[in-house]
Amino acid sequence: MRLLGEALSQTALDVLKYAFLALLFLFLARVMRVVILELRTPVLAGATQGAAPATAGRSAKPGARLRIVEPAARKGETYPLNEELTVGRGGGCGVVIPDDQFVSTVHARLFRRGSDLFVEDLGSRNGTFVNGQQIQAATRLKRGDRVQFGETVGEVLR
Repeated sequence: MRLLGEALSQTALDVLKYAFLALLFLFLARVMRVVILELRTPVLAGATQGAAPATAGRSAKPGARLRIVEPAARKGETYPLNEELTVGRGGGCGVVIPDDQFVSTVHARLFRRGSDLFVEDLGSRNGTFVNGQQIQAATRLKRGDRVQFGETVGEVLR
């Protein structure tokens, strides 16, 4: 009887070991998937790919602009808000924020609908904020609104 009990407990331990290994494998696979998605350079449509800041020698059309106000190292950089502007760490974004670890590869986009300007979070991990409030859907922007991507804050100018 004692031998049967030991065999059952050994079998139960073996099952638990394999279940643990399977869960560990699934966890590692999910981590690798997230890392690969974050490292992939996005391919974006539109004329905003690789746009340089307007303050970098490029003259912007009169109209709406996004001016970086935080962090201090980037303060004053200005980007024209024409049809669409993407923001993120990825090299294909219109506003590339490589040093902000809280910004996703493609974090958010600013776009026009008629004469209105909107911001939309693109599934970022840390969210996009307008005037300190996290947005859940495309949100209309007006002059003076502050938009936060990670630790980077921009102000809408018109």
